[in-house]
Amino acid sequence: MRVGKNCRIHSAVNIGVFNEKCPIIGDNVYIAPGAKLFGGIIIGNNVTIGANAVVNKDVPSNVTVGGIPAKIISENNSSGLIVKGYERACRK
Repeated sequence: MRVGKNCRIHSAVNIGVFNEKCPIIGDNVYIAPGAKLFGGIIIGNNVTIGANAVVNKDVPSNVTVGGIPAKIISENNSSGLIVKGYERACRK
């Protein structure tokens, strides 16, 4: 498994192996609580994965997916959901 830079993975997320293959997750990906990702899939950059989604197919960059099985539900990306570095922690 590979997870890119600046990813935000919430609680109860499962990332697993299926047929001896595991997901590759791009940069700036937001994975909401309860999502499940499995198999030899590729998640593009700047992707938002909705709560409890089941992702078993590749996801292109710059989209939001959700549902069971997950499908594209919006052309909006993960901007605004990813905090890079200590930006939020350092705000006063």
